[in-house]
Amino acid sequence: MTHLEQIIRQRRSVRRFQEREVPEALLRQVLEAVRWAPSWANTQCWEVVVVKDPQIKKALAETVSAKNPATRAVSDAPVVLALCARLKRSGYYKDQVTTKFGDWFMFDLGLAAQNLCLTAHDLGLGTVIVGLFDHDRAARILKAPEGVEVVALIPLGYPAKPSRDPGRREVAEFTHLETF
Repeated sequence: MTHLEQIIRQRRSVRRFQEREVPEALLRQVLEAVRWAPSWANTQCWEVVVVKDPQIKKALAETVSAKNPATRAVSDAPVVLALCARLKRSGYYKDQVTTKFGDWFMFDLGLAAQNLCLTAHDLGLGTVIVGLFDHDRAARILKAPEGVEVVALIPLGYPAKPSRDPGRREVAEFTHLETF
């Protein structure tokens, strides 16, 4: 198994973090991984807000449902990366949407988030992608400008404990040859 395969298979969602700062050099490596993510026509529609301020993290945690197991991670992680999208770039040509699915930003941010999370794991850090929160309220807290959506909150830090393997479907269960 290659190193990349190991990283892909071993990465887990981490919701509890050590009280330990993330060195700036590691944070830069994680952000560099976002930089190199593929995107529609290289539009690079992502923006990342790096949040370390405890008050802002607490305010962001309040946008997440109390029943969400990641709520505490947003307030307690040393860093929260708010993954945002500039709208009407990805999937557009001459200001016109070109795909059946409209703005392609969710696909591009998914690629960026995967690069971010795999790189973090490779560096010994943990992440969890939080998507269920009050996006508009989070945007106000982060002062996102018009035309920018806050899409995901990604707590980042050193895992407090190893996470379990959640299990996966076998390749044969989701693979279809030639037609569905």
